[in-house]
Amino acid sequence: MSAPGSLAWFAHHEFRLMWRDWIAMMTAGRRARTLFVALAIFAVFMHGVAFLVVARFATLATPDKTALVVITGSVMLVWSLMLSQAMESVTRAFYARSDLDLIMSSPTMARRLFAVRILAIAVSVMAMATLIAAPFVDVLAIAGGLHWLGAFGALAAVGAMAAAVAVLATTAMFAVIGPKRTRLVAQIVAAVIGAVFVIVLQLAAIVSSGTLSRFTVLASQPIVAIAPDAESVLWLPARAILGDPAALAGLIVLSLALLAVSVVITAPRFAACALAAASHAQATVRQRRTANFRTTSPLALLRRKEWTLLWRDPWLASQTLMQLLYLLPPAFLLWRSFGDGPGAAVLLVPVLVMAAGQLGGGLAWLAISGEDAPELIATAPLPPVRILRAKVEAVMGAVIVMFVPLVIALAVVSPFSAIVATIGIGASAASATYVQLCFRAQARRSQFRRRQTSSRIATFIEAFASIGCAGAAALAAAGYGVAVVPAVLTVGLLAGARAISPQKG
Repeated sequence: MSAPGSLAWFAHHEFRLMWRDWIAMMTAGRRARTLFVALAIFAVFMHGVAFLVVARFATLATPDKTALVVITGSVMLVWSLMLSQAMESVTRAFYARSDLDLIMSSPTMARRLFAVRILAIAVSVMAMATLIAAPFVDVLAIAGGLHWLGAFGALAAVGAMAAAVAVLATTAMFAVIGPKRTRLVAQIVAAVIGAVFVIVLQLAAIVSSGTLSRFTVLASQPIVAIAPDAESVLWLPARAILGDPAALAGLIVLSLALLAVSVVITAPRFAACALAAASHAQATVRQRRTANFRTTSPLALLRRKEWTLLWRDPWLASQTLMQLLYLLPPAFLLWRSFGDGPGAAVLLVPVLVMAAGQLGGGLAWLAISGEDAPELIATAPLPPVRILRAKVEAVMGAVIVMFVPLVIALAVVSPFSAIVATIGIGASAASATYVQLCFRAQARRSQFRRRQTSSRIATFIEAFASIGCAGAAALAAAGYGVAVVPAVLTVGLLAGARAISPQKG
């Protein structure tokens, strides 16, 4: 066993916490055996998908310039997603660990623990990327040869680079804009980084070929023509994935050097950043305590409280922004496919309705299930039904604020489509909120990112309800009376949710 206070001891502690956090996120307190069976089934399914997608490329011997461009573009896409995940992990380490007092009072060097924590973030990012890519690499290795296994090393190296850049960027934000703004800005930047590369490629594919295929635009002649020669160092990750030992060794050395530099630079500053984050949180609490109360009704106070918490929640901002950004390429494709004017506006309606369902579901979970002070709320001079009513009103009010500008812009093109979109947005958000009411369970707001595992039935019902509302809105905006069919099916789905709900009140 490692000596207490050593690097190995700290590493064992950090990875044990990571493992417990992952198990809790995936199982939501249920038996782990079911999780592993589900993961095994999912792994078999993904290997089948990988065989259909990449098996034909397994015998690629001497890659041409087009293949190098496609592989490098795919690596950049993966790297952007890794960077997004790493920035979120670093920000959580600053704000959500709440163990700074314990660390600073321990008889060991704090920078040693923070160095291990940075390395743990890097390992988690590398492990996630490797697990996601494993089915595709396995298929390539089985069909084309063992040299494809070098892709695991290349992905690990890319993940280490992403973690290093995330740590440096987040620490720099603390130095430049301070802890007050870093929490929100870092989460928004992480969401944008994770989505922007995918969106740009998809928008370029839509413009060039009228599809959402990223590989089409990467393999297009204009992109290949402006790319560097095949001997360029830019293709180092692609050659490493293809099994070039020298390229793989060079990529690993480069990634480890960058990670080491980031640890040396940021580990001594990690404590100062975490201390600044904690001090900012305490100052915020003291500032709220000195605020004056205003005379108003209990319902209005509850609504204001929910809106204040939603406004202060940076995790929600990043998740919501990510969902909304990924809706841009489909909307743009629909617009180009059907031209300008009312015809295109009709097809933007389901996009807005789907987005409203996703946003409403997230807000409803935070307001209804993610209540951090249920005992305090229970002491309010209101019956439970009116408390829930205030929370629902807060959720719907937030959705209205988000979508009013979009509906106004849509009304300029097609007033009728804007009316249908308004009804669909309200129905979709209300459906998601109703599902959360039916399956509400006490949790903490910090568990927002794992809310889908708390009730998978609720997750599926919420998703299908949003799809039903979007389908009904699209058909209604197009003038088809058959829109009543998905509307009735959605109502039936919500009735079924109430029938199987553990909450009958």
